Amino acid sequence: MAQVSAQFWRGKRVLVTGHTGFKGAWAAIWLSGMGAEVTGLALAPDQTPNLFELAGVAGLVDSHLLDLRDRAAVAAFLAPRGFDLVLHMAAQPIVRAAIEAPVDTLASNVMGTAHLLDGLRGKALRAVLVVTSDKVYANAEHGRAFAEADPLGGKDPYSASKAATEIVTQSFAKSYFEPTGVPLATARGGNVIGGGDFSRDRIVADIVRAARAHEAVVLRHPEATRPWQHALDCLAGYFRHLEALASDPATPRALNFGPRPGGAEVTVGELARLGVEALDGAPWRYEPDPTSLEAKSLAIDASLAKRTIGFESRLDAPAAVALTMDWYRRQAAGEDALALCRSQIEGYEAGR
Repeated sequence: MAQVSAQFWRGKRVLVTGHTGFKGAWAAIWLSGMGAEVTGLALAPDQTPNLFELAGVAGLVDSHLLDLRDRAAVAAFLAPRGFDLVLHMAAQPIVRAAIEAPVDTLASNVMGTAHLLDGLRGKALRAVLVVTSDKVYANAEHGRAFAEADPLGGKDPYSASKAATEIVTQSFAKSYFEPTGVPLATARGGNVIGGGDFSRDRIVADIVRAARAHEAVVLRHPEATRPWQHALDCLAGYFRHLEALASDPATPRALNFGPRPGGAEVTVGELARLGVEALDGAPWRYEPDPTSLEAKSLAIDASLAKRTIGFESRLDAPAAVALTMDWYRRQAAGEDALALCRSQIEGYEAGR
């Protein structure tokens, strides 16, 4: 399988939106470590602690705090700047937060993307990748893994916002980017886990908070299945997608990134059990939420990425959980967050 090319990224001018978030911070650390000139654009972190501050990401990149919902501010920021590649990850990423504030979520995810793409129109870019979600598909709970050609949809505000982002991105690609030779694509990532995620209503962050407080983590849907994927696997897929887009016009304009095809499904309850055991926490507790709109079954078919850009995830769910919990265990024991991230990136690159 193809590996991420440090040589490709060395010296590239890369705009990463959402660099203050969990996955964005990992991306900024990895890209800067490969020698890319990274510019970060995002809101300030919305919780404490957070990986952006723990790892000192602001000191690694040209960091700017800006709200993508502010069209004029986005345009003013982008106008004088040039980039080779763009990785757009800034979003409101929490399903329950979207249910509580649907209009704000649509403004961030849909219009924020539109403002960014509008500001990038006409620039001499090599490729642009917009990250959406595995939840962009119209999910009838049939249990089949979704492929890229399946219909888009969304029965909750978060899913709808991401499906709409796909449509907006396709329209900008066909109207403005592709005619000028700039490939614009979307990446549909699975449920990402990894060290440094402290967001509310995220299963791993909830497990860690409960274990550190010597409490039982509460699960709403322990029977639900998700395409769990470590942040390093997911980001490696995004990087490879951008590399391919910049070099091969035939690269697909939408790709799923998730667990290795054929891998075993892991329920929320099993993930919690693995995490609790790793952190010596209390067993999880079940509290059903009858009003929840979250899907019970979700799986994505990532085989197209393997066939077209030679990318396949390396870590199965138990290995991803083990690597994740090792990060939290060592960070709680006093190890430096940036050093931990760099160590795990080096291990991943070396195939360890």
